[in-house]
Amino acid sequence: MSDTRRAAPLGIVIGALGAVRSAVLPAIAIAFSGVGGGGGFLVALGVGVAAVAIGVAISYIGWRRLTYTISEADIRVESGILSRAARSVPFERIQDVSLEAKLLPRLLGLVAVKFETGAGGADDLALAYLTAAEGERLRQLVRERREDEAELAAAASADPAAPAPARAADDAGEVLFALAPGRLLTFGLFEFSLAVFAVLGGALQYLDNVTGIDVWNVDPWYRWLKQQGSTVATLSPYAQALGAVAGLAGLLVVGSVTGVVRTALRDWGFTLTRSARGFRRQRGLLTRTDVVMPAHRVQGLVIGTGMVRYRFGWHSLSFVSLAQDEKEQSHVVAPFATMTEIAPIVAASGFRLPGDTTQWQRASTRHRNDLAARDAAIFVAATIVAAIVAPPGLFLIPLGLAVLAVGANLYAWEFRRHAIDDAQIYASQGFLSPRQEIATRLKLHSVEIAQGPVARFRGYATVHLGLAGGSFAMRGVPLAEALRLRAQVLETITATDYSRLDAPPHSPPVAQALSAAQSGFSENFLAT
Repeated sequence: MSDTRRAAPLGIVIGALGAVRSAVLPAIAIAFSGVGGGGGFLVALGVGVAAVAIGVAISYIGWRRLTYTISEADIRVESGILSRAARSVPFERIQDVSLEAKLLPRLLGLVAVKFETGAGGADDLALAYLTAAEGERLRQLVRERREDEAELAAAASADPAAPAPARAADDAGEVLFALAPGRLLTFGLFEFSLAVFAVLGGALQYLDNVTGIDVWNVDPWYRWLKQQGSTVATLSPYAQALGAVAGLAGLLVVGSVTGVVRTALRDWGFTLTRSARGFRRQRGLLTRTDVVMPAHRVQGLVIGTGMVRYRFGWHSLSFVSLAQDEKEQSHVVAPFATMTEIAPIVAASGFRLPGDTTQWQRASTRHRNDLAARDAAIFVAATIVAAIVAPPGLFLIPLGLAVLAVGANLYAWEFRRHAIDDAQIYASQGFLSPRQEIATRLKLHSVEIAQGPVARFRGYATVHLGLAGGSFAMRGVPLAEALRLRAQVLETITATDYSRLDAPPHSPPVAQALSAAQSGFSENFLAT
């Protein structure tokens, strides 16, 4: 039995308002451009009204032509005005359903529903816009259908004693991490940004259309700067220094405020919950997102930080998964946390952090020396040129930079390391803002050893490990160590049946393997 429905009619309002927004700037440009002479404002008004009317018509027809059908086995979405497109996704392919509500849809009680298929990006199925109640109904329906299929698979299993999976009653679970307003403010101060100037630069593109100012003519700007320079020159040295300090302070204030605002818009109300269905992340002030990440889809972990926040003990944790988080391949699950707060999340995901018993291996010293020589060569060449053609003593600047480049590479080598044990692989790099990656051997799909001409001659390589949700690379590994890593990873890959790795948890072989692995993770984590 099939159930065919349309999106919420209020979605037409969203499309209509989008048409109004798109028509505003062209109408203003026409009004001030002189087109139509004295009747320019009427022409602009007519163009704006026509654009809005066309946008509303397209929005209405698009709503009429968009339908979704819920059958016993799949979800089918049909859309298109001139050319029709139909896409069907079986329930067994849907990992979960995420809800997103931007400001205007939230005010109207609407959400965009995204069916996570594991393909990521544009290949996922999406519906915009449904009522919040309908979106939640679809989410629950998909989960129930998946559980029904799991029960049928258990009944048809070769092992008749396989127990049927227990149904999860709801999404209630343990809150693993949350960003309080005070923490969010601190986070925003570390997210220093000058993006506001990029916005102002984009606005300048329309300024010459609505005014008589040619903003791209450098002569007026040059004259203005020259005038300001003359004014500054008349001031005392103390006043000039005070003005420079005030300008720098103003820049810091603008950057800090911008960082706080951007962070609040993105991460307001950030909450990570662990339930029977997986990890549920909710965040956003104007655009509210509600994403569920099934635990068995977590492919790896990335622990990152920033150059400044690292000195204060702040880090971020991301899950590498099949679905994308905005434009990245990872889901941020703890954007601003201490390692003490990150540790329980890592344990809940079935991974473990490296401990005192982790046997780290450093990158090749030859790789370190080659990087240092490469980076210093540019400054050495500049030193030679400066010594020949520049005033005496100026060559010391690029020479000092060459020495600094060598020292930085020698110091960075101390932080470039990797390790492997019976369950996981670790890689760490960076001394200003360290980054650590952790992957489980059970979910690695491939291993590749790559060598360029210099690496072949010098005897080191880059080891690329394939994950379904991203990539994992260890650079500058001595060739003998790279071959040993490949042999160990291939031992795990050849013993893994990937067709059953992401099967429902009731599947006996997978359940036993994952249970044993997670048990080992927990014991080792507590031991460390």
